[in-house]
Amino acid sequence: MADALFEVPRLVEIYDSLEVGRADLEAYLGMVEEFGARRVVDVGCGTGVLALMLAGRGVEVVGVDPALASLEVARGKVGAERVRWVHGDAEALPPLEVELAVMTGNVAQVFVDDAEWTATLGAVRRSLVPGGRFVFETRDPAREAWLGWNREETYQRVELPEVGVVETWADLLEVRLPLVKFKWTYVFAEDGATLTSESTLRFRSRVEVEESLARAGFAVDEVRDAPDRPGLEFVFVASRVD
Repeated sequence: MADALFEVPRLVEIYDSLEVGRADLEAYLGMVEEFGARRVVDVGCGTGVLALMLAGRGVEVVGVDPALASLEVARGKVGAERVRWVHGDAEALPPLEVELAVMTGNVAQVFVDDAEWTATLGAVRRSLVPGGRFVFETRDPAREAWLGWNREETYQRVELPEVGVVETWADLLEVRLPLVKFKWTYVFAEDGATLTSESTLRFRSRVEVEESLARAGFAVDEVRDAPDRPGLEFVFVASRVD
């Protein structure tokens, strides 16, 4: 089940406005061009920002996400008809033969259970043509990103069109590695409503990720640095092995 941030309509409607810029997507756009991919599946596509960017460049895109509210926002955007939207997790994908699968926004960390992660890797592999690539990011646990997940470092007060002022911040709830639990709070000044969204993420080491990819039938071509967050994340580039 998706976190409230991606499933509760009132939160989904403000998601894009709070996540402005999305500099992290530039690296993925660059890799689609670098690898010459013309067919792409965006796993955990959310509100469709990357999928629509790719479709606008003439790429054939499938976007899959388990959060129906997020998909409904994506489907309502300009150009949405150029993307094939699928409601569900990666295992819900129909038969595909894409050249590249991407998983942005640290989506890889939401798979806290090993069986769930293994099933996702298998589904992604099946969607790729032989030699097709899988690109995704995950935080380096050694950098302890969770230390910054507190009100002091995450607080925002923004005024959004047709919404009004929204205050938001994160609170760290529990660190029991490899799992980290935290909560986002959203306060709407318009009516005083307070909504929260709790998340649990799995922090896997580079070796752990590489071993899981090998077991799933991938070869790790390289591990890059995230250009927008240097030194904090691993960006894995893996190829389907046949």
